[in-house]
Amino acid sequence: MNSPIDHLAVLPKCSEPVDILREEEGFVLVAKPAGLLSVPGRNRANYDCVLARLQLEYVNASMVHRLDFDTSGVMVVARHKRAHAAIARQFEQRETRKTYIAVVSGELPSEDGEIALAIAPDKQNRPRYKVCEQTGKPSLTRYHRLSYDSVTDTSRVALYPVTGRSHQLRVHLSAIGHPILGCQFYAPDAIRAAAPRLLLHAAELEFVSPDDGSTVCGRVECPF
Repeated sequence: MNSPIDHLAVLPKCSEPVDILREEEGFVLVAKPAGLLSVPGRNRANYDCVLARLQLEYVNASMVHRLDFDTSGVMVVARHKRAHAAIARQFEQRETRKTYIAVVSGELPSEDGEIALAIAPDKQNRPRYKVCEQTGKPSLTRYHRLSYDSVTDTSRVALYPVTGRSHQLRVHLSAIGHPILGCQFYAPDAIRAAAPRLLLHAAELEFVSPDDGSTVCGRVECPF
């Protein structure tokens, strides 16, 4: 079996569709299933992805942001260059609002809190990332504990990433001792095996429309 950190591994095929939630002149909102790349992988066999599927219908579609292979949820995809620039600027300037749902190991110490830990690539274990205050980029995640299950010793949490580093939510939660269930990168074996998929879902995304300046809020119901 290929290691979860082997970025050239051939990924399993995803049979689930990319659902179109909303179609506008400048963008489309879509629901990405877990187990599908956002853009083509480095291995040519991993060409299937959200972008490749959308470009069959929207030939000029371009990816503004990404969700990890194992993460499901709402995404916005630009339909032309002007829209791409306008939406990308909002991500870069942290003007978008993102809400994720996750199930994590253990009981979070407080109902509301934040995790401010710098994140850097783990060059010894690519494509992993790590907390490193010396070489990492400042990263901030706010959270709200939705519930705690004492039988399974797990917490359901809403996550609000202020920054958008790769693997940020997984790294931050693992660093404070509450890894996400099903995480192949940052969870111990028992927690990794506790769910059939990574229990991380992009539930809401809010941004300003590049077409008319209205507020757009895309939502996808959490599947777990």
